Amino acid sequence: MEYGSMLHFANFSALFLCAVLKFPQISLLFKARSAAGVSLYSLLLELLGFIVFVNYQMYYDYPLPTFLEYPILIAQDVILLLLILHYNGNLKQILIYAAVFVGLWNVLTIEKWVIDLAMSLCTFISASSKLAQLQCLWRSKNSAQVSTLTWALASYTCMARIFTTVVTTGDTQVLVRFIAMTILNLWVTFTVMYYKPSSKKQD
Repeated sequence: MEYGSMLHFANFSALFLCAVLKFPQISLLFKARSAAGVSLYSLLLELLGFIVFVNYQMYYDYPLPTFLEYPILIAQDVILLLLILHYNGNLKQILIYAAVFVGLWNVLTIEKWVIDLAMSLCTFISASSKLAQLQCLWRSKNSAQVSTLTWALASYTCMARIFTTVVTTGDTQVLVRFIAMTILNLWVTFTVMYYKPSSKKQD
């Protein structure tokens, strides 16, 4: 398979999987009517990382196919945020989070140094989101409401993005971010599998 075909497949597969990435997790929360084991802090950090990443890609006019899935992921994370706040009885807080994230979106691209600094912190922010979810799982020792499939798909999409970044932009900051996210996503995936209450249970 030529690089062009491989690049097309990697872009398409990452976009397609990200379009449904959070659906298994959303479905689990709906069925359980509980957000136990799902870290709100992790989700907020992930949203922050996504917003910074999308703004960085747009600011430097990177090819749309290399980051098109992120607006879709942001929308899915917002749905998850609504569900978590609802099941935790804190739905009114959504107005505060919305104001913060909208304000952040507008501030990031005011100056070049702002978006560059934000992107340099993006890997740390995104890594912190995964570590927060791991901490939540270690504390609860129960991953019944955490989707194995969602985290496994997230691991694949990051691996696909390592390839597309190398072939297209070669941006070192972006590449380091995707390598770190692949490792941490796989770690969360295996932890979720380890803490499943029953091996017969499926997402």
